[in-house]
Amino acid sequence: MKLIVGLGNPGREYEHTRHNVGFQVAEELAQRYDVTLKSRPSWKARVAKIAEIDEGVLLAEPTTFMNLSGWAVREITAFHKLSPSDVLVVVDDADLPLGRLRLRTSGSAGGHNGLKSIIEELGTVEFPRQRVGVGRQAGELKNHVLGRFSVDERARIDAAVKRAADAAELFAKENILAAMNRFNAAQVDEDQA
Repeated sequence: MKLIVGLGNPGREYEHTRHNVGFQVAEELAQRYDVTLKSRPSWKARVAKIAEIDEGVLLAEPTTFMNLSGWAVREITAFHKLSPSDVLVVVDDADLPLGRLRLRTSGSAGGHNGLKSIIEELGTVEFPRQRVGVGRQAGELKNHVLGRFSVDERARIDAAVKRAADAAELFAKENILAAMNRFNAAQVDEDQA
């Protein structure tokens, strides 16, 4: 079994903000497989199971704020006895251009509070992650990531969410290296075109 965790902040005021791109990817996968993310208070997350992929895939959205996301990830992985290498965390990244994806097998938090929390709770940096570029604008970073996409940005981020869901599916069906080879390389080709 594998776990795909989309990170974001709970509550209507944060819906469709840049910081909630991880939630959008999880919700795209739930829609594709016609499953419903349901609240699991004991895990502090909304969770759904996709039985059609390999040995089963859990989708999760922590219901805590971003900086406490690690609690849910730790609880779910412990309950299902999952290795950190079987967990893909999907997050926003203001240091990547809008719509750009970057998949990695492991790494530091890179200043992202959600990743920092997961690293602290799992006690390792050795878990796959997928960063979805939300771009950066002048001004305070907090205001930028908690802001919504402009009309001009919406089409690009919607396409990126679909590609990120494709990459997460490939991770679940094969592994992180297959997803990296296909999706990281595809963007290099697009950049050079």
